[in-house]
Amino acid sequence: MKVGIRREDKSIWERRVPLVPEDVKELREKGIEFIVQPSSIRVFPDEEYVKAGAEVKEGLSEAKVILGVKEIPPSKLLPEKVYMFFSHTIKGQPYNMPMLKKLLELGTTLIDYEKVTDDSGRRLIFFGVFAGYAGAIDTLWTFGQRLKEEGMDTPFERLKPAHQYNSLEEAKAEIKAVGEVIKNEGLPYEILPFVIGIAGYGNVSRGAQEIIDLLPVKEIEPDDIFELPADPRTVYKVVFKEWHMVEPKEGEFDLQDYYKNPYKYRSVFKKYIPYLTILINAIYWEEKYPRLVTKEDLKKLYLDSPKLKVIGDISCDVEGAIEATIKCTEPGDPVFIYDAESGRAIKGYTGRGPLILAVDILPSELPREASIYFSHVLKNFIPAVVNADYRLPFEKLNLPPELKRAVIVHRGELTPDYKYLEKFIEGVE
Repeated sequence: MKVGIRREDKSIWERRVPLVPEDVKELREKGIEFIVQPSSIRVFPDEEYVKAGAEVKEGLSEAKVILGVKEIPPSKLLPEKVYMFFSHTIKGQPYNMPMLKKLLELGTTLIDYEKVTDDSGRRLIFFGVFAGYAGAIDTLWTFGQRLKEEGMDTPFERLKPAHQYNSLEEAKAEIKAVGEVIKNEGLPYEILPFVIGIAGYGNVSRGAQEIIDLLPVKEIEPDDIFELPADPRTVYKVVFKEWHMVEPKEGEFDLQDYYKNPYKYRSVFKKYIPYLTILINAIYWEEKYPRLVTKEDLKKLYLDSPKLKVIGDISCDVEGAIEATIKCTEPGDPVFIYDAESGRAIKGYTGRGPLILAVDILPSELPREASIYFSHVLKNFIPAVVNADYRLPFEKLNLPPELKRAVIVHRGELTPDYKYLEKFIEGVE
């Protein structure tokens, strides 16, 4: 029973691994062997995998199961393998349809981490909390850069992007120190009251809030946002849930009805936007849902001199919940000004629009801690993945239900829950 761990090649910034050497060693003791592709950028060097008993070599053809983190180029896919990675295909994302088509053509099986869920639909294998950590760190750094360019001296300018810290703990310590300065010396009057809004309350939001809470935070309810004292030593934090962001076109709000029938609801979030200094977006979004912030919202907002300085779009759906996220960025060039009048992305930190952070691989900025966390969860599923008999038809495939729900492709065919993807593959070359 051999498992391959592929070299990540989507981005030079992608340093994460699905399984860390410590967990590879533990799984080897259960009879599972590992082949690891060499990598010069992986956060855990090849030598650590060798010490764990893995074979480090280029070819993965001997492996029955191949693990990765991000999408795999179609040309790198091997026939009749079992793949496990974040495929980013379930929304019919056009840029990944050639990969999905190739997986079908090669007779592979695809298990997507994103769809490994319990009976209540809760995700079981995720990096989300680390996206929240890195996204909030980067957002506070971004805010400091913008205020510095606008001539304001604040403690935020001492911060760095998450990937420039040696560890998450080092980043937390520096943000806590910023909080002490705010508590003792206060913030400039021009940015008061200082309000950080966080949309969403799941794993990503939880990570972001953990970072923001290192500041001298006072949490408020959304409807308290309209009349706040200009306290220079307080950071107001407000968390928005679905019933704050949308309203039914008729009748009363019902959460389950909203998710089943989103067309019956409209966004009301724009009433809060003028009162926010920073907005962190941590919601799951699809085309069927109302947008959180539209381009038109920002165009109207920036006719004046608004409070809103930064949008940390952790969810990072291009022209999605934050319509002004017109492109994704990478850690080396993480932000752009969205010019609200022209609708263009502009380099720099100041302009007539919000400064948008839109890094779509945020957990890779904290690669060691994120990988350890992810691996410690994933290792528990690996024996079941390896021991399943993939020769069986999908109905009889002997995977536990948590994993079986995540099988998008089996032996070159879309599984019943994912047949809807056929329409997205049509015409793909």
